[in-house]
Amino acid sequence: MSETTTNLELPYILPSQAQKHVTHNEALQRLDALTQLTIIASLSTPPSDPQEGSCFDIAASPTGAWAGKAGRLAFRQDGDWIFIAPRQGWRGWFLAEDRLKLYDGSAWADYDAIGTPARIGINASADDINRLAVAADATLLTHDGNGHQLKINKASPVDTASLVFQSGWSGRAEMGLASTDDFSVKVSPDGSAWTEALGITGQGQVRMPQRPLVRTTRGGGLVTPASGSQTGFSTLNVVQGGFALGASVAGGGSRLVVPVTAPYLVCLAVEANPAGAFSVAVKVNGTTTITSIKDNDPASTSYGNCAMGLALLNAGDWIVLEHTGTTALDFGYDRTELTVLML
Repeated sequence: MSETTTNLELPYILPSQAQKHVTHNEALQRLDALTQLTIIASLSTPPSDPQEGSCFDIAASPTGAWAGKAGRLAFRQDGDWIFIAPRQGWRGWFLAEDRLKLYDGSAWADYDAIGTPARIGINASADDINRLAVAADATLLTHDGNGHQLKINKASPVDTASLVFQSGWSGRAEMGLASTDDFSVKVSPDGSAWTEALGITGQGQVRMPQRPLVRTTRGGGLVTPASGSQTGFSTLNVVQGGFALGASVAGGGSRLVVPVTAPYLVCLAVEANPAGAFSVAVKVNGTTTITSIKDNDPASTSYGNCAMGLALLNAGDWIVLEHTGTTALDFGYDRTELTVLML
């Protein structure tokens, strides 16, 4: 029969043994050291004034009273050291590091109670798609001394790596790499139909496909509008962001309708061969002038005149041209035309 227990090596009280209390007390000492195991620190040199009941992990190349005891636990009892060899699976709380460690058979390793579970739900239920789910007022990701990066990785260019913002579990905005390696920002009114508002290529070129922009003209070649009349537009040569033609204008063409409330840059170009005084003005809602061209403008010539203006326009406002004089204008692309761009 062995004289000690298998796991903790507690000494047995043997038959006819003298001073049985010594053996019993030795077993209690080991139990006192190992039950709720708390390790002060990992050291190579014994502390100069250890407290009774303190326990240390003996690090490599120990000296002094710990010489030759590397890897063992040193427990202070009755002014002396008790050396205990840890077993695989033992757990100890390391006070100096404020963490729980597990003995793997050769060294103490940080104990990971969570490990790598298939799902984690924090105040919420995770599922096979949303394997990490958090229900909280906020989620904090902060630095550990310097910077911090949140990384979202995808397998191939045709896959998606993005952030989706929802309202009532229905998508309203998405930003990231959606089915391409170009960065984009998309929005949706209903979670089904999505529109790209911003796109940035890998070379840094920026696209804004929904930014209101129009380049429009009346068309029809040489026309001599009546003095005091207003004319509209018939051809949208370049258009995006919701610009459209509205009601007809008495002098010809249709109103240009503004899609979004915002500041706009307005550029008017006029091609004319005036026989007398004339002017062309850009009017909002038929009354307010944004910019105009006159035959006697110092910067003007009789060919290729242009003028720019800045205006705050409201959604639903409409734009027309107002004419004075009796000069023939050449309407067409790159001739007499209007360009409007939302800033």
